[in-house]
Amino acid sequence: QVHIVESGGGLVQPGGSLRLSCEVSGFPLDHCVVAWFRQAPGKEREGVSLIRTNDGKIFYADSVKGRFTISSDKAKTAYLQMNNLNAEDTAVYYCALDVADRDESWLDLGRYDAWGQGTQVTVSS
Repeated sequence: QVHIVESGGGLVQPGGSLRLSCEVSGFPLDHCVVAWFRQAPGKEREGVSLIRTNDGKIFYADSVKGRFTISSDKAKTAYLQMNNLNAEDTAVYYCALDVADRDESWLDLGRYDAWGQGTQVTVSS
């Protein structure tokens, strides 16, 4: 059974940085798709970034390009390095796993087999 735990969230000032971790148990990360989503209060869950671990293919939402970096150790942990944070980045961040690399939009929530419980990121002065 796949189990996902996110960590690394917290309160940070505008312009600051955080590094989120996504620890996966029950499935190796050497041949799958890991994505980060976020959900702000009153808004729909939106895709932030994705990495396909077998070939390193990466996608970013336009809103985070140049500021966020996704990576994976191809074993059990994926990361999201977030720099130059602003108030619009405030949200609960979720990690999701697609074990079959389905041929669907990475933004389709139904594509993913497992989700973590989320970690809160708050950007405020």
